[in-house]
Amino acid sequence: MTDTSLDPSDPVPAPPTRSLSVTDRIRAQILAGELEPGARLHEVRLSAHLGVSRTPIRSALQMLASEGLLEYAPNRGYAVRRFKTSEIVDAYEIRAMLESLAARFAAERGLTDEERATLERVLDEGDRLLEQEVLGEEERIAYSAVNFTFHDTIHNAARSRMLGDMIRLCHSVPQSSHRNVVSFEYQDVRRRHDDHHRIYDAILLCDAYRAEMLMREHVTSVKTSLVRALSGRPAPRRGR
Repeated sequence: MTDTSLDPSDPVPAPPTRSLSVTDRIRAQILAGELEPGARLHEVRLSAHLGVSRTPIRSALQMLASEGLLEYAPNRGYAVRRFKTSEIVDAYEIRAMLESLAARFAAERGLTDEERATLERVLDEGDRLLEQEVLGEEERIAYSAVNFTFHDTIHNAARSRMLGDMIRLCHSVPQSSHRNVVSFEYQDVRRRHDDHHRIYDAILLCDAYRAEMLMREHVTSVKTSLVRALSGRPAPRRGR
């Protein structure tokens, strides 16, 4: 098993803030490929690298293992979990069908005032994050929270516990989680956020067919971006 754990001699980042927790940082490094599949994670080295005690490191590793990003083995500790590209693609294909259904249900059943306010808030937050046309680590992690809240709110608006449970099952392959935006280039994230605006508009107008089609296209395009990122191919250049 390859050991690509962080070296304590590396530059130490600023202490994590509430919006950029230890768990966020480690998750981002895994999803960005900085910690390769199979890499063992050592509490002491991570503690030194992130400038925190071992207690939050231990909690973060446990959390990431519960998300499916890490595997734990007695006497060996935590390691980055390996997934086949085919598993990731399958998860996205299934998620595209389920999430498009959630968008249709949300459009048919309507948004509560609270759900509408939440969606408008995260759309505004995403607009502000993307104004600079550069996504550093903090911005990518912040946008992952925006992305998660947008999709999660639509799942709740679908008013279907069974559908929500099935979508969460897809997230057992972490690369298909709504939090996984860290490996995408700026233009990928920009286009995905524009999708969010169109999906929200369709739901608000109770246009169930359009909301369903837009969400299916959205998730499918995210799958394409992720496969491209995993293969190391650059994003195609497009005019704005």
